Amino acid sequence: MKFILLFITLLSIMILSCGDSAVLTPKPRAFPKVEFPEKVYQKFTGDFCEFTFNYPKYANIQKDEYYFEGQAPHSCWFDINVPQVNGKIHCSYVPLDKKINTLDEMRSDAFQLVGKHNLKATYIDELPIEKPDGTFGYAFDIEGPVASPFQFFLTDGEKHFMRGALYFNTQAKPDSLAPMYEFMKVDIMELINTLEWTE
Repeated sequence: MKFILLFITLLSIMILSCGDSAVLTPKPRAFPKVEFPEKVYQKFTGDFCEFTFNYPKYANIQKDEYYFEGQAPHSCWFDINVPQVNGKIHCSYVPLDKKINTLDEMRSDAFQLVGKHNLKATYIDELPIEKPDGTFGYAFDIEGPVASPFQFFLTDGEKHFMRGALYFNTQAKPDSLAPMYEFMKVDIMELINTLEWTE
């Protein structure tokens, strides 16, 4: 009798332990959620530049004092830092002249800098810019694991040439950076649309 009772108990345990249970699978890899600040802009009126534009209130502007090991080529070189997305828009300015910094030379340099991304870029969309005040240029939307996914230049064609490039302080992973990129692109377009030459 004890043997039968022991057999029934073991059999019951085995049946109950083989019940219908959910198959456990690992969770897919996820990226941390970023809390984006509200889009509010302020006017940049730095006395070291010959233009003004709108930039986000959650950003700070840091003037570039050095270029590699030397001094920056012009006092109007600066970064628009956005700590919330660990990114920045690097901006540089060159006054145009007829000998050294010609419009053709500056435009060629801008296209060359974009062209350096061809090794890793999957696609580069060249977007022409034409503003009512005569300012023109190009924006470059660069897809793929590149160092700078968005670049642009603006000029009046005679005196001023301004260039900008977006960078993130992290490894270039387009999928994980996509929300930050889209967020920053709105700020860059605000800069482009509101830029005005002061001289």
